[in-house]
Amino acid sequence: MLSQTTEYALRSMSCLAYMPDELVSTAQLAEVTLVPMNYLAKVLQLLAKAGLITGRRGVGGGYRLKRSARDISILDVINAIDPIERITTCPLHLENHSGKLCPLHGRLDAAAKTIIEQFGGISLHDMLAEDPTVRPLCNTEMLRRVDLTMGESG
Repeated sequence: MLSQTTEYALRSMSCLAYMPDELVSTAQLAEVTLVPMNYLAKVLQLLAKAGLITGRRGVGGGYRLKRSARDISILDVINAIDPIERITTCPLHLENHSGKLCPLHGRLDAAAKTIIEQFGGISLHDMLAEDPTVRPLCNTEMLRRVDLTMGESG
């Protein structure tokens, strides 16, 4: 349902939400999220362009959330990468569908509306707080090592 790029963005944002006060390097984030580093760099650029994360270059640089995890919805992340769009007019531009959607496109639009409402109502914070024993979309063991490594250097 969601693209691989969107999945990578959700993994990255979830992991950054666990360390809101830390700058996490692309290499560390790639290790924790199991995303190829070169691809992740492009995903992070899209998230930064959307105003969801901020980055700092150079030694000691990395990325962090730009806003609180409470203020970033799953839909915000999805829309930064591959927006879910509603169907408002006939995609086939058929004259006999003018002003209304056929049953197929009407149902597809209803499904899109439901998905938008669901994802829009879940913040990163809500998702992470749901079950603290399972960290979503990132490798828990690697995240612990990153946490420990960052704690030792700071």
